[in-house]
Amino acid sequence: MKLSNEDRLRIIEKAAKQVGPSVFWSTVIVITSFLPVFLLTGQEGKLFGPLAWTKTFILIVDAIVAITLTPVLISFFLKGKFKDESANPINRALERVYGPVLKWCLKWRKTTIGVNILALLVSIPMLFSLGTEFMPPLDEGSILFMPVTLPDISNAEAKRILQVQDKIIKSVPEVESVLGKAGRASTATDNSPISMIETIIMLKPRSEWREGVTKQDIIRELDTKLQIPGVVNGWTMPIINRINMLATGIRTDVGVKVYGQNLDSIASVSERVRTALRDVEGVNDLFVEPITGGKYLEIDINREAISRYGLTVDDVNMIVESALGGTPIGNTIEGRQRFSINVRLAQEYRNSVERIERIPIQTASAGTIPLASVATVRFTEGPPMINSENAQLRGAVLFNVRDRDLGSTVQEAIEKINAEVTGLPNGYYLEWSGQWENQVRANQTLQIILPLVVLIIFFILYFSFNSLKEAFFSLITIPFALIGGVFIVYFYGVNLSVAVAVGFIALFGMAIETGMLMVVYLNEAMHELVALKGNSSETITKQDIRDYVFKGAVKRLRPKIMTVSVSLFGLIPVLWATGVGTDVMLPIVLPLIGGVLTSSIHILLVTPVVFELTKEYELKKHGKLEIYDVKH
Repeated sequence: MKLSNEDRLRIIEKAAKQVGPSVFWSTVIVITSFLPVFLLTGQEGKLFGPLAWTKTFILIVDAIVAITLTPVLISFFLKGKFKDESANPINRALERVYGPVLKWCLKWRKTTIGVNILALLVSIPMLFSLGTEFMPPLDEGSILFMPVTLPDISNAEAKRILQVQDKIIKSVPEVESVLGKAGRASTATDNSPISMIETIIMLKPRSEWREGVTKQDIIRELDTKLQIPGVVNGWTMPIINRINMLATGIRTDVGVKVYGQNLDSIASVSERVRTALRDVEGVNDLFVEPITGGKYLEIDINREAISRYGLTVDDVNMIVESALGGTPIGNTIEGRQRFSINVRLAQEYRNSVERIERIPIQTASAGTIPLASVATVRFTEGPPMINSENAQLRGAVLFNVRDRDLGSTVQEAIEKINAEVTGLPNGYYLEWSGQWENQVRANQTLQIILPLVVLIIFFILYFSFNSLKEAFFSLITIPFALIGGVFIVYFYGVNLSVAVAVGFIALFGMAIETGMLMVVYLNEAMHELVALKGNSSETITKQDIRDYVFKGAVKRLRPKIMTVSVSLFGLIPVLWATGVGTDVMLPIVLPLIGGVLTSSIHILLVTPVVFELTKEYELKKHGKLEIYDVKH
């Protein structure tokens, strides 16, 4: 078909006015659907904030281009002879499949609606049966082994255990290198005691692993080989461990903080908590943060004895300080570096209580006497480290969660602790922390914001269509989009997390975008029907409504399929992606893929059925059809 330039521009203008506003408003809805992501705080806000901002700016530009530049480009490129849509072989094939299916759905309307409602009802228990977690564990490609041993361990014993562990770890074929550290680094931000060991394990490329071996299998094998008496193993990853420690003060996945005023009472309560958690499925690497058991060298000066020798407390303290701690006698300068010079007794003269008791003290009247003559030297027990939070002393019971989702594990643990750990002293209380603390915070934010976003989207739809009914038609797509999202997440074995929630949030906007196109084309078909036969029950029959609903759905199939295909073609490759980062991307993409499929089925098959039922009801009750301006 050959058109004149004026006719061609007029058709382009008409089509742009018809579809442009819907594209613009659907873009606004997609932006609005990302509002919860902007309001996330903490780790989840920092992780998904850039995604939300990037998508928002892209969509803003997309909305502007859709209503300004696109019609101009169409006027430049759409020239020459125009072919009918049926001339496209792909379009013909789609219509041959879609047409008979839609006719069947329009004939068996109750069955069609019933099947969709049944699928929705089935997905609800599946949704609630899914496990929950804060964030999907990101595979960093390495392992952090954090064993904790007795608080009074010596430097030599810690060194021996570290060397034995490193040798055992290196014996596993998948381990490339291993580096362990006991105690704290030369920085004020690292408060690790000598009893806490940190070992970073670098793994070989997956192509060099034994066949069928996973990272969890490697951790289980290492954990079995590293069962050393007096050592509690802990397994995590370097980056998430630092994030947990900085954000919550807990170096494992989950921790129960015990607050109080007395360290002995806190230790007692912590042991009761540990006992309650011991048999909870999924709880691993369970241990109590050491509160007592630290060893201190106490030198108690006998004041009567020092008075007989003419000594003062300061005299004895200065000798002890110089002999054991060291006395600065000067500085040495090497280039731009300056070092203090300290002097103290050699190691062999201070490596036991008996040697320390023989430290000589010079007196004025009795000559040289041993330290034991004027002081009692002994080891005493005390806290290896004192932790405080919110102006209160704090202990902690720490554990990781493996082979089970975090949400159900902690819920069971909470129920067990509430039942078994009762009668706490006044002023003592428990607080859950770690990843669970983050999960609760994120869930509270989403529970408040998501209903508000749905309400905002509904009002945008209302102002777009100027009809509550049409707004409802578009909004009802959301629960049916959830069906596919829930099904694919369930069968992939993915737990509900903030990443999955972000995927569902993105799905809402995409589903409504396609639904708005269908509603626009169905209303356009009603316009054609009224223009041809008039708007009266005397001239319009039920068959007329069905014919034009069929026409509005089938004849504009291509733009709807294109909208869906672009989304799927861009997302499906993520299912086969590998490498660092795919752990977080997969939970985001899965709801989108499954939801786009089911929402498309709903829009293509159920929306025309419901639309036809509505128009038949309008014609029967009011004697005419309610026609909405699809040009906006």
